[in-house]
Amino acid sequence: MLGLRGARVAQLPYASAAVAPTPTPSLSGFARRLPLLASAALSPLPPSFSFSSASASASASAIRRDRDPPMRPVSGALSRSRPTTRVFCSAAATAPREGKELLVQHLLVGEQDVRLLVDLEKNITTGGADLSDLAVEYSLCPSKENGGMLGWVRRGQMVPEFEEAAFGAPLNKVVRCKTKFGWHLLQVLAERDQCVVEDIPPEELHAKMQDPNFLEEAQLIDVREPDEVDKASLQGFKVLPLRQFGTWGPVMTDEFDPQKDTYVLCHHGMRSMQVAKWLQSQGFRKVYNVAGGIHAYAVKADSSIPTY
Repeated sequence: MLGLRGARVAQLPYASAAVAPTPTPSLSGFARRLPLLASAALSPLPPSFSFSSASASASASAIRRDRDPPMRPVSGALSRSRPTTRVFCSAAATAPREGKELLVQHLLVGEQDVRLLVDLEKNITTGGADLSDLAVEYSLCPSKENGGMLGWVRRGQMVPEFEEAAFGAPLNKVVRCKTKFGWHLLQVLAERDQCVVEDIPPEELHAKMQDPNFLEEAQLIDVREPDEVDKASLQGFKVLPLRQFGTWGPVMTDEFDPQKDTYVLCHHGMRSMQVAKWLQSQGFRKVYNVAGGIHAYAVKADSSIPTY
C-alpha cells in the first residue's frame, strides 16, 4: 500500500519501503514520506539530523500497524453495478516516458473487492466523481489522508505492475491495475523531466569555479553552521545552515530557480546530500552534491582552504 499512516509497509506498491520523494514545502514533511519510495538515490537522513517527534511518530506508525482499516459499505448508485471479468491492467500503451517523473494519485481496494473497484471506476468515468474524493472514503492506502496523492514518482520506485500502468497511462485518464497489494485505480496528473542528483568531485568543482560565468550562473549553497563557515568557506556559496531549515526551506523556490544547476556543500558531503535530495523532491532539475564536502575540496583541490 502506498502512504504514511495506518497501514503495513508490506502493502506499499513500491518495490521496497526504504526511502522516498514527494513534493512538500518542508523537510519534516519530506521525512514523513521517506518510507514510500525505494530509489537507491534517496536514503534516510543520518542520525545526526533530527526531525520533529510528530514526524517520527507518523513514520513509525506507518510500519507498526498490524491490520488494515475496514472497508466501508457502498451504497446508492455504486452498489447497483455488476463486477466485470476483466483482471488485467487497463492502461493503454503509450510512450514509455523514459527520463520522466509522474505526479500520481490512486486508490486501493482489496483483491477480492472487484465489484467495488468496478463501481468506483464507473462512478468516476460516467458519474463525474473525483478519484481523490473516493480515495478518502474507500481506499485502503494511508495516502487516502491526502486524497490518494503519491507525489512525483519515477521508474524503479514501484512494483512492476503499478509502474507499467502509471507510465503507460494517458494524462488524467483513470486506469486500473492489480498488484500483490490489491486493485488500484490510478491517475497521472502531470509529468516532468526527471530531476537529477549527482556527486561532483571537488577537483571538477574547483575547475568550474575558475570561470567567472559559472559563479554568476550556478546556484551555490553551503548548509554548514556559521561557526563552521568561519573556519573555512568557498567563494560564492550562500550559507543556509541546516539547523535553520524551518526558516529558509519554505521560501526556497522564491530565492532559487529550480531550473538552474544547484551545488550543495557541507563538511563531509553527508548533510549536503540530504538537502540535495530534498531539493530534488521540490523539483530542482539538476542538483550536485560536493563529494566529500569542503574537507575533500581542501585536500584534493585547493590546499589554501583550511581543514578542521
